[in-house]
Amino acid sequence: MTALFEHSPWVEARADAAPSGGDRHADLMRVVHDASPDEQLALIRAHPELAGRAAIDGTLTDASAAEQASAGLDRLTAEEFARFHALNNAYRAAHAMPFIICVRLTSKAGILAAMEARVAHDTPTEVMTALAEIGKIVKLRLEDMA
Repeated sequence: MTALFEHSPWVEARADAAPSGGDRHADLMRVVHDASPDEQLALIRAHPELAGRAAIDGTLTDASAAEQASAGLDRLTAEEFARFHALNNAYRAAHAMPFIICVRLTSKAGILAAMEARVAHDTPTEVMTALAEIGKIVKLRLEDMA
């Protein structure tokens, strides 16, 4: 079974324990938005870096591996890998969390452009952006399960 949220089963557990509004995605995202700032940050930090160490050592979840492959992140040139690595490091240094984007809705070039642009944003903006991107990821995973 595909995990909807990376290493964060608490989101689904809380949604299951609450009354449903009839829309699973909305129920799940309500839990995310109602979570404490520390919980939200932990949810974001549970995601792997794009084309990062987890991709190399094989510890990505099946869903993340497939999603990263869909954007060609499993087939990077040495130059592209170095660029992703540098941007991942810059983003983590700026925001103390991994860069999150729904890779299934963009291209390798689009991901790199977003990383370059978003590294300069303030961290509160990036937390909200990351949560919105997680929402897109979860929506697509739910659709895949349907």
